[in-house]
Amino acid sequence: SGISGDMCLGAIIDAGLPLEKIEGALKKLNINGYRLAERKVNRAGISATKVDVVVSSSARSREAKGRTWKDIRSLIQKARFPDDTRKKAFSVFQMLFDAEAKVHGQRRGSVHLHELSGTDCIVDIVGTIEGLRLLDIGQVYASPVNTGTGTVITEHGELPVPAPATAELLKNIPVYSSGAPFELTTPTGAAIVKALSSGFGEIPVFIPERIGCGAGSLDMKEKPNILRIFIGDSYSGMAGDAVTVIETNIDDMNPQLYDYVFDKLFAHGALDVYLTAIMMKKNRPGIKVSVLCSAERRNDLIGILLKETTTIGVRYYETERVTMEREVRRVKTKFGDVRLKISRSGPSITKYAPEFDDCRRIAERENIPLIDILEEAKRHAGGKK
Repeated sequence: SGISGDMCLGAIIDAGLPLEKIEGALKKLNINGYRLAERKVNRAGISATKVDVVVSSSARSREAKGRTWKDIRSLIQKARFPDDTRKKAFSVFQMLFDAEAKVHGQRRGSVHLHELSGTDCIVDIVGTIEGLRLLDIGQVYASPVNTGTGTVITEHGELPVPAPATAELLKNIPVYSSGAPFELTTPTGAAIVKALSSGFGEIPVFIPERIGCGAGSLDMKEKPNILRIFIGDSYSGMAGDAVTVIETNIDDMNPQLYDYVFDKLFAHGALDVYLTAIMMKKNRPGIKVSVLCSAERRNDLIGILLKETTTIGVRYYETERVTMEREVRRVKTKFGDVRLKISRSGPSITKYAPEFDDCRRIAERENIPLIDILEEAKRHAGGKK
């Protein structure tokens, strides 16, 4: 049912993280005049946790003029957070300031955020990031985002839903509206899910162990206004995630261009690119170009295909993939050091793949058969696969 900062905090606490843990983490921020309040509520028959950031009237008065990007950056920089927390917090707030600057025709440094830079917003964002860290969450995946519809009252007056800043933040990620006449996704929620998510789509393959429900302020009666999170481990050592597949068929392009197009696509975030020989209309032999990417990179990569190839249209769809856990290790062989990619799925499946370029360089330098170098690298990895 959309996403907001207070729903994120509620879902994390509902999943089992004590409120005191988040309160302890937030003490690193030099912010006073607020407290966190936790309570159980019911949303359309579903029990959920509601967390409110209760700000004193004096604190509200002090921040009435709004904070700038410089103010927020200084606040987070001075706090003794882990580097990863600081990096993620910068990312979320930078997205917020850039969205507001774009909407109002200003530069990031000149924007004064009011509703989005208050104590409650800062606490929601940093509390969510620290909460995920304290729960030891390695990666976050999200469903398509429900925006809601209608209008919302802001300091700029009555605006359509999604509000302009929210709409700017939701660029390049999948969204929809269930038709509920409310603002279901706030700018804070949009920035959090965009900055922290590794992908969007259906639930990936994993084993859920805990579930948390964070309540929004609205009680819509006919539908539970909650944000639900599932926490668990990847299945049998395999990590599942949502990916976008972009495809186009080409029968009139110089094949020498494909190498250049590949380099451009990979440089702009493609996860994989491959070609398939096909037969097209009028019995013309052609090539199907397939590109795997995250939802965030889709539009950029479509633009490259339209600009750098002879195609006049592409298609795309969301799908899922399951990958083995991977690491790269450097092994010593009698011929020299070789990087080795090790892929695992549970205790029973392990695969070794020597870095081809390393082995080729040694083979050319030592005048030794390349296949011997590859086998030697696998042997030093602890087994042959």
